[in-house]
Amino acid sequence: MTSLFQSKRPVTIVGGGDVGPEDLNYALSIAPTCVAADGGSIVALAAGIELEAVIGDFDSLDASVLAQVPVERQHHISEQNSTDFDKCLRNVDTPVVVGVGFLGGRVDHQMAAMHTLVVRADRPCVLLGPHEVVFHCPAQMELPTCAGDIVSLFPMSEVAGTSTGLEWPIDGLALAPGQRVGTSNCATGAIALTMTGPGMLCILPRRMLKDVTQLLASLPDHVKWPARAG
Repeated sequence: MTSLFQSKRPVTIVGGGDVGPEDLNYALSIAPTCVAADGGSIVALAAGIELEAVIGDFDSLDASVLAQVPVERQHHISEQNSTDFDKCLRNVDTPVVVGVGFLGGRVDHQMAAMHTLVVRADRPCVLLGPHEVVFHCPAQMELPTCAGDIVSLFPMSEVAGTSTGLEWPIDGLALAPGQRVGTSNCATGAIALTMTGPGMLCILPRRMLKDVTQLLASLPDHVKWPARAG
């Protein structure tokens, strides 16, 4: 699949949901190239941020907004079978994406964004929220969490794994939506996780954004997941 936008640097994708006053600056300090998902362009332009691309069905945009973005950077996708975040993520080729404006606000939008993280498992991405970050666990990972950090694992499909550094290890547990989840666990120090398959979302404190971004950007091929049919 040919992507609409390519960048060798990490990319911030801005959505049209709740964006805190420091969210954009925090994200752009780590992922300095900015792309908007449809209505996220209003948020970014109001903050004086130059957009390298706008991708979506443009149902949230009027001519006055689009006039601020060069035509060659506008990528209109009319199909209604996917969200604007999905349209963006699958069409942005970059080492890693930081998403802002996808957590907070409407619950259905948040759930759809988390669904997209799993469907587009081949596109490394971390979502920045008011208090946490959310990302799709690779097959193996290590992160420098601190003792007392909340570590939540939420399965979007049936998946198992192993852990070190968690107060309540997940070894031997079958996690699945509607059955057993792994929320509100607690780190005892740095964590290391392995997963038997795709589908596990990890939720960590917001300050872990840089560490998670670096992790996802440097994953070796053997711990990456392929895209899933959505």
